[in-house]
Amino acid sequence: MSYVHTLLFGLYPYLAGSVFLIGSLLRFDHGQYTWKTGSSQMLSSRNMRLASNLFHVGILVIFFGHLVGLLTPHWVYAPFMSAGTKQLVAIVVGGIAGVMCLIGGAMLAWRRLTNARVKASSGPMDTVIILLLVLQVSLGLATIIPALGHLDGGVMLRLASWAQAIVFFQGGAAEHLVGIGLIYQLHILVGLTIVLVFPFTRLVHVWSAPLGYLMRRYQIVRRRA
Repeated sequence: MSYVHTLLFGLYPYLAGSVFLIGSLLRFDHGQYTWKTGSSQMLSSRNMRLASNLFHVGILVIFFGHLVGLLTPHWVYAPFMSAGTKQLVAIVVGGIAGVMCLIGGAMLAWRRLTNARVKASSGPMDTVIILLLVLQVSLGLATIIPALGHLDGGVMLRLASWAQAIVFFQGGAAEHLVGIGLIYQLHILVGLTIVLVFPFTRLVHVWSAPLGYLMRRYQIVRRRA
């Protein structure tokens, strides 16, 4: 295992995670006027609803799928689901969500790059982050091709072991990715880069997700007589 491999998959995740947490805290503390989604729907609403819904539904399914799939130990689901079955479920669900996210993200990226009003109101990081997200979901979909060639779940278990070693500070995380396919490595590195730049983009609005709406009481609307 080379030093570069250890640097990229053993140390870089902690650098990205540290910047993610500390940067988000500092931005919330010192730049609350920039803590927003920066919606541009008022500037141009053409296909905005379709693109936004496809993108957000797709990316939420992908995020929680990765979160549960990578951080759930194998022994938890082993009694009722084999690693191969879990991988097949991940391919189907992730593939559908990935296509939705890619279509929606590509539409949003094209809109941001070509619509004069939207482009004029966008900052450099607005363009960078949407392009990074489109690239990331494209790489994720590309991993389906090699994954179909090994449906035993072996590679998925190695990726999960790496993620769990990083999150739970188990040490030797980079060893789990020795010899892993290049497409998986690129997917991981772009994902870590998104985590790294997160505090400097409009993605910080994720921290302010209005979960209270799920439990709020119904509003009573009365018509004026």
